[in-house]
Amino acid sequence: MSDADSGDDSGGQDRLGGARLWILLQLNRWAFTGAILLIVYVILVAASLLDLTPLRTIVENQDGIEFLFSAFIGAIITGTSIVVTINQLVLSQELGAVGDQRERMGEAMDFRQDVEDTISEDASPPEPGAFLFELVDGVSERAKELEEVMEDERDEELREKISDYVDDATENAESVKEDLDGAQFGTFQVIWNALQFNYSRKIYDARKIRDDHADSLSDDADEKIDHMIETLKLFGPAREHFKTLYFQWELINLSRALLYISVPALTIMGIMIMYVDGNTLLGTTMGVDNLVWITSAGFVVGISPFVVFITYILRIATVAKRTLAMGPFILRESERDEDLG
Repeated sequence: MSDADSGDDSGGQDRLGGARLWILLQLNRWAFTGAILLIVYVILVAASLLDLTPLRTIVENQDGIEFLFSAFIGAIITGTSIVVTINQLVLSQELGAVGDQRERMGEAMDFRQDVEDTISEDASPPEPGAFLFELVDGVSERAKELEEVMEDERDEELREKISDYVDDATENAESVKEDLDGAQFGTFQVIWNALQFNYSRKIYDARKIRDDHADSLSDDADEKIDHMIETLKLFGPAREHFKTLYFQWELINLSRALLYISVPALTIMGIMIMYVDGNTLLGTTMGVDNLVWITSAGFVVGISPFVVFITYILRIATVAKRTLAMGPFILRESERDEDLG
C-alpha cells in the first residue's frame, strides 16, 4: 500500500510531520531550548510596544520585580530537586545484589548468542549501533535467501508478493544500515535509525503471506519465511533494550543540564531582586524601555530550567509513544506505510 493509497496524509502534511519530528527528535536540545527562550524574549519585549501599562510604572507602584523573581527562586530549587530525585529513582533500578547482576549478565549473553546463531555471526559487535547494523544486515540476508528459493515456485501471485516484500525489506534495511554505520550511542542517531526500521510491519506482512499462500509455499520457502520472522523478532527486544538505555542516558543528561543551569539562574534571580527597581537604567534603547530589556532577559533566564526540562522530556515522550507496542502490533493504520515502525 502506498501513501497515496492510504489516504492518510497529503504531501504537505508529510512535510509538516517530518519537520515536527525533526524538531522533537533530532534537533539539538540546547538549540531547541535557545529557540524557545528567544521566542519568549521577543514576545515579552514586543508586548511593551502595545497599549499596556508601562513596566516601569508597575515596578514602581506594585513592586513587580520582587514579586516575580522571588517566585522563580522557589520554583527553580523545587523543580530541580524533584527532577534529580526522579532521575535517581530510575537509575536505582540498575543497582542490585551480585546474584541479580549475574542473572542480567546471563540473559544478555543468551540474547546475544541467539542473535549470533540467527544471523550466522561468530561474535556480534559490542557497540549498540554496530550490533543493530549486523542485526538489520541479517534481516536483509534472510530476505535475499527467501527470494532465491522462490525462483522455482510456480505460483506467480506468490512470487510477486515475495518479490515486493523482499524489495521493501532490503531497501529499508540498506537505508538504516547506511545511517547506522559509525553511529555512536549517546547521540540520538542510534535510536533514530532503530525507529526507521519498521520491523512490526515486516513481521505482519510475512505472516500474512504465509497464511494466504499456505497451500502454495514449498517447505524450503516456508522455512525461509520462518527464519525471516525469527530474525525480525530479535530486532524488537534489541531496540527496546537500547531505547531503555538511551532513556537512562537522557535522564542523566537532563539532571546534569538542570544542575548546570540552575545555579546561574538562581544568581540572576538574586541580582534582579536585589539591584533592579523602577530607577534602574532610565531611558530607552531602540524605542523600548531599558527596564523591559533587562526584566525580559531575567524572566527568560528564570524559565530556562523549565524549558530545558521540556525539550528533553518531549524527545523521550515522543520516542516512547512511537514504540509503545513491541512485536507484530501496529497502533496506527498510517504506520503500515511509515518508516517508523
